[in-house]
Amino acid sequence: MRPSRADDPFEVPPTLLLAGFGAANQAVARALMARDHELIVFDDRGDSAVVTAAATLGLELAVAPGPDRLDELVRSAGAVIPTPGLPERHPVLEAATARGVPTASEFDLAGAWDSRPIAAVTGTSGKTTVTEMVVAALESSGVAAVAAGNNDLPLVSAIERSDVEVFVVEASSFRLSHSRSFEADAACWLNFAPDHLDVHRDLASYEAAKARLWQRLPPGATAVANRRDPTVMSHLRDDRAAWTFSDEGRADWRRDNNVLTGPDGPVVEVGELRRAMPHDIANALAAAATASVLGATTEGTGEALRNWRPGAHRVQWVATIDGVTYVDDSKATTPHATVAALRSFEDAVLIAGGRNKGLDLLRLRDAIDRVSCVVALGEAAGEVAEVFAADRPVLMAGDMAEAVDLAAAAAEPGTAVLLSPACASFDCYSGYAARGEDFIRAVKDRARRVSK
Repeated sequence: MRPSRADDPFEVPPTLLLAGFGAANQAVARALMARDHELIVFDDRGDSAVVTAAATLGLELAVAPGPDRLDELVRSAGAVIPTPGLPERHPVLEAATARGVPTASEFDLAGAWDSRPIAAVTGTSGKTTVTEMVVAALESSGVAAVAAGNNDLPLVSAIERSDVEVFVVEASSFRLSHSRSFEADAACWLNFAPDHLDVHRDLASYEAAKARLWQRLPPGATAVANRRDPTVMSHLRDDRAAWTFSDEGRADWRRDNNVLTGPDGPVVEVGELRRAMPHDIANALAAAATASVLGATTEGTGEALRNWRPGAHRVQWVATIDGVTYVDDSKATTPHATVAALRSFEDAVLIAGGRNKGLDLLRLRDAIDRVSCVVALGEAAGEVAEVFAADRPVLMAGDMAEAVDLAAAAAEPGTAVLLSPACASFDCYSGYAARGEDFIRAVKDRARRVSK
């Protein structure tokens, strides 16, 4: 068992209820069964993949149980493990509260079973990028690390690897909101903006979930905070060790002229980075600060940042056609992320829309000076149009191919066509990657037609 540093560590009960049986809770089930825990499992939809997964593990799956059955399941368990993204108003969570049955996350389970150091990264935007940057900085410094959590490797699966010295955890609000005793040795909070209001009860609940990252910092741990984000800084206490990062001179980790610098001196020159948009600078500083807590060297971090390649669908260049640059930022599913992308361009035709997650799209106006025209598509096309219609031309597209053609017709040479939707993709696609690939196909098709 993990030697807990907390006053009230989470003790894994003999019987647990898994609320939802997607990929994350399937990994949780395997980890619990390997440790001889009894499981109760239900899923609201119970599609064929979920049914098959439960049967393969020898588990009885309750599908869409009614209120009485759900209450019975809760009463039979010592704790509830919600699947990430389960709405906070879900009846199982209300039943658990009424019955006094605690909820917990896979982070709590991993913490109960493993004592190796953890770096954790949360924020509305940039979590995946910074998590991967931290891993690269540690690896370049000779520290064996792996990214886990809100990706394809749940933390409960990652801890089975004996070759890892540090776990770098992408900590989403979905997991943090149900975590009871999660402790990180380096805990980075990148930024805060409205998001996931289709899951959290309200904005305050979403903020509280993020703030859990810093509530249980163990002795010797370090918080890493974005100095320019007032919400993040409001949760930083004076009685804990902390690094701040920012592109301004007063932060511990900062851009000093054209050099990214930390307390021990220069790390890397901005000109050495493969891409240096404003959010790239902030992400690099956050990663350098976080990795330094767990053994990354200045030399190793500098090497990692120089070699860093941005991930797909994150302000990714696709093509230049007739002087117009086409950029895929399908990963931007919030206005906050879209505004950050727009600020990297002087003039852009913006393709936006999809399924709104309950967010205020008016925040897109924060970068309206960078937008010459808007192409709206998807379920939220009307909402996008309302944001811009009074000040910018707005074109309505029925699908991605039409959106690219409309944007191309509106763009002038020297400008950009930017897919940065500010919305989720699930109205038309299986995920943001599928949406981005559709955009790339449409752009390449246009390139072929233009070249004929």
